[in-house]
Amino acid sequence: MGVGATREMDRVSASVGTLQQADPLFISANNVCNAGVLLLLPALISQGLLKGIAVYGSIKKGYYGLLSILLLLSFMMLSRIKTPEHLKNCKPGELGKVLGLDRVPEARCLRNKIKQIVAYKKANEFNHAVSEIWVTEQGNEMLFFYVDGHVRVYHGRNATLTKRFVSREKLCLAGTTDYWINNEMGLPYLVVTGELNEKLQSIILNEVVPELLKDIEKIVSSDALEKNPAQARFILVFDREAYDSAFFKLLWEKYRIAIVTYKKNVKDKWDESGFKECSAMVIGKTVALRLQQREVYIGDFMVREIRKLTEYGHQTSIITTMRQGSMEFIAGKMFSRWSQENFFQYMMQNYGIDKLTEYGIEEVNPDKLVVNPSYRKNEYSLKKLREKLARVKARFFNIVEENMDKSIDELKDVLEKESKLQETMKLLESDVASCLEKRKSTASHIRIKDMEAGSQFNKLKTESRLFMNVLRMIAYRAETSMVNLLGDCYSKAKDEGRMLVKEIVKTDADLQPDYENKTLTVRLHSLSTPRANKAAEQICRFLNETETVFPGTELRLIYQTLSNGDMQPG
Repeated sequence: MGVGATREMDRVSASVGTLQQADPLFISANNVCNAGVLLLLPALISQGLLKGIAVYGSIKKGYYGLLSILLLLSFMMLSRIKTPEHLKNCKPGELGKVLGLDRVPEARCLRNKIKQIVAYKKANEFNHAVSEIWVTEQGNEMLFFYVDGHVRVYHGRNATLTKRFVSREKLCLAGTTDYWINNEMGLPYLVVTGELNEKLQSIILNEVVPELLKDIEKIVSSDALEKNPAQARFILVFDREAYDSAFFKLLWEKYRIAIVTYKKNVKDKWDESGFKECSAMVIGKTVALRLQQREVYIGDFMVREIRKLTEYGHQTSIITTMRQGSMEFIAGKMFSRWSQENFFQYMMQNYGIDKLTEYGIEEVNPDKLVVNPSYRKNEYSLKKLREKLARVKARFFNIVEENMDKSIDELKDVLEKESKLQETMKLLESDVASCLEKRKSTASHIRIKDMEAGSQFNKLKTESRLFMNVLRMIAYRAETSMVNLLGDCYSKAKDEGRMLVKEIVKTDADLQPDYENKTLTVRLHSLSTPRANKAAEQICRFLNETETVFPGTELRLIYQTLSNGDMQPG
């Protein structure tokens, strides 16, 4: 039955199909490894983890049910156990006690359970269910959504993926792009995965906007928009990749969605005397900026242009279709976009967002248009030929210029060099002309079904990836909410808050269930410093006020801390 298995009868019943799932059953235990993760259970529940039960219902009969798997995966993420295979390095019985079970499943069993969950194909519904909670929490505030793509590079051989530019590696590599929608503090709302190498404009119109419209329909009413023509339904913030005046106009006139982005191809400079000293909130901090704004036309559409003047004289230009809000307010929102880059970096290092969840590939829409590989190859050859021709011409004209004043006797060797270069130029010009002719007869785009067999694009399985990303968002938000609790009781919460939360998760605790009084006491062991212990005590008092009940039981969680002198023997 495996190391740590003690509930033999339940496992036998599960093996013969008479047990739907094993319910959590806690036993008294001291020094349970990583049991500090239970302090984040109220946050996980408040962030919508149990919405997964409502969405998926149940999975195939077995010892480990849907609730146990959702809790296990969330605890794994908070404990920085990034893949099921990494469970091999953990004590299965210890982690099982945290779930109210005898042990956790081994890697193969856990992967099979994940497959059963994703077979329902409800990850998008799960994502929408939790994002609706997070968006509703904003109340009647002006809603800003930050949209950016994160490329997960693919190094395998089974899938044939399109290539895209990976800015962090400064290379064009095969991979898939996840488009994350966050708030200005970096907290995620939604994530959608591109099939091939769609443009950001296409993703926003076809994927992001429909999802966000569902989530905010209860917050922003059509009547309010009719009464105030300047009010936007919500505001999208993105980088220059989606810059296009027609796109901005479409979002405003069709959906009443405003945008904030950087302006492309800024060539003029504004008079520096017109800039004013302003204070703006950037990622929760007050920053001094020198700003100036004007109303300008982009195409036939009027927008507001806001410029920031740096101490070195550089002018950063921001374009927005927002009719409301001061220039410092809008500038602060634009510069807060950096929080999303910080989010990606943190998630890569701590939550393994680049890790494969499920192996295998899926077909993409065979009628989808992609860039013709033959056309791209010809364009690359043409580019290289033109570069080579330019270098040869430069060498030729340099030789001519350097030897203009020399006599005929001195030009003998020079003329021979010029003759060879002229011959090379003619050959290259002929090759360039050949490539241009070939380009005329080659379609720039082609349907996937018309591509050569063996080179047709496909994609990695996306359902399991989206399911795990939703759990990552819930775990990250739960961690953030715990960090926010530290603000009043830990002086260095902004700089060291996440480190302290990780320490709490990794800390041992005693578990004392009392089924008569329906309580489960979690006694957290001592942390590394006295101030950390004081912060943990205040957190426990706050968590006790929530009166959280462990899912699947009637046990109310009671949190306590133990100093070094009060610790009981294990």
